[in-house]
Amino acid sequence: MSEKDDLIAKYADDLENKCGITPDMDLLAKVTTGCGPAIYNKDASLVSGSDPDELATVKKNFLIKKLGLADSPALDAAIDSVMETYGRSNPQKSRAVVYYMLAVHFNKESVYN
Repeated sequence: MSEKDDLIAKYADDLENKCGITPDMDLLAKVTTGCGPAIYNKDASLVSGSDPDELATVKKNFLIKKLGLADSPALDAAIDSVMETYGRSNPQKSRAVVYYMLAVHFNKESVYN
């Protein structure tokens, strides 16, 4: 298996065991690919759920730019919900997992087709 395949398997494990979600593996692979080289960088591959600047970046760069959503309080609520589902005490929140859950939350899987 490639390093990317190993990471996808890790992300699927997080979704199943930390979030209680059975992932669509095809979508998860596409979201992971969409993260680009960030998945290979320790810092860039993670989302800090307690850093307001980091959460603003997720909102601006992923939800608004990538998914094409309009800025609204619903975006912040969705990010908060994902952080809660992933576990606020979990310091290792993978960016691909967060993005996957947000794409599913907003029914924007078609962005990856």
